[in-house]
Amino acid sequence: MKRRDFNRFAMALGMQPISSWSKSESLIKPAKLKEGDNVGLVAPGSPVPKEKIQQALETVQRLNLNPILGAHANKALGYIAGTDSERTADLHTMFKRPDIDAIWCLRGGYGCTRLLPLLDYDLIRRNPKLLIGYSDVTALHMALLEKSQLVSIHGPVATSKPTDYTLSILKKIIFNTDPVTIRNASKNRALAHTKPYFKSYQIFPGTAEGPLVGGNLSLMAALAGTPWSPIYKDKLVFIEDIGEKPYRIDRMLVQLFQATDLHQAAGIILGIFNDCQPDPEDKSLSLAETLEGHFRALRVPACYGFSFGHIDHQCTLPQGIRAKFNADRLSLTLLESAVF
Repeated sequence: MKRRDFNRFAMALGMQPISSWSKSESLIKPAKLKEGDNVGLVAPGSPVPKEKIQQALETVQRLNLNPILGAHANKALGYIAGTDSERTADLHTMFKRPDIDAIWCLRGGYGCTRLLPLLDYDLIRRNPKLLIGYSDVTALHMALLEKSQLVSIHGPVATSKPTDYTLSILKKIIFNTDPVTIRNASKNRALAHTKPYFKSYQIFPGTAEGPLVGGNLSLMAALAGTPWSPIYKDKLVFIEDIGEKPYRIDRMLVQLFQATDLHQAAGIILGIFNDCQPDPEDKSLSLAETLEGHFRALRVPACYGFSFGHIDHQCTLPQGIRAKFNADRLSLTLLESAVF
């Protein structure tokens, strides 16, 4: 019986699932970047406007890296950036090319989940490189971690306009192997005066250690029950979303709790859920009530409002890397590097 099939059978009987990457030694880490390296730009999800592509080229150059645009990165097919085969081909090409040192997704949007059955995970495992992005790119992060055991980077997409805070943490993680402690962006704290959902707070106290895994809630829920969904047991799980009403957030969390072992996470780190408040006329629980109702009951270290999500000042979180989370101080320390 395959591990994934056994895990589903075991969880149905209340047994413990087996994780294929519970130990950091089993992970594959990509090489760190250095100035002058080539970065492949791909569009695995939604189409990218021409002006945004130009902005991405400038962002890569701002890091003293050399951007290489994927062959199909400027295509559009309705709500996706070209056909599934074209977008998959760009990813495979960037992983295969020896002159490409990292891969940066131009944007998220929608479409990454369509590629998961088409990806050559053995090819990717043989050619490990940094993959950077967030939002819909969550699907790629989780699939590469589960199927290729590859560490990847939940961070800004290339078409973002990264702030000094964002660039500072990104550079520490992709250019170096030194320890990194991540704290909330002061400008996000300041925004809480006018936007309450930017306010960070503790949900349950304490500290926890474990590998990092997570991303966008909508994608995590969409992957539940598929071969690409990770094991959450004993992990530090980070979650964010945008533009979802509390009842929809509740629905997705219920799905995750019922379909996965999220209830056995070592700790929960919630980002900033941008534009997720109910309308004033709605008879609704608030965002805070919805999230606290689910996560306080776990009685593991948990917080809301860490500096990641669909926001300007976002930090970088490496998938699969062991870290220590302090819910009392709202800080996260990476216990190992994401690169070698």
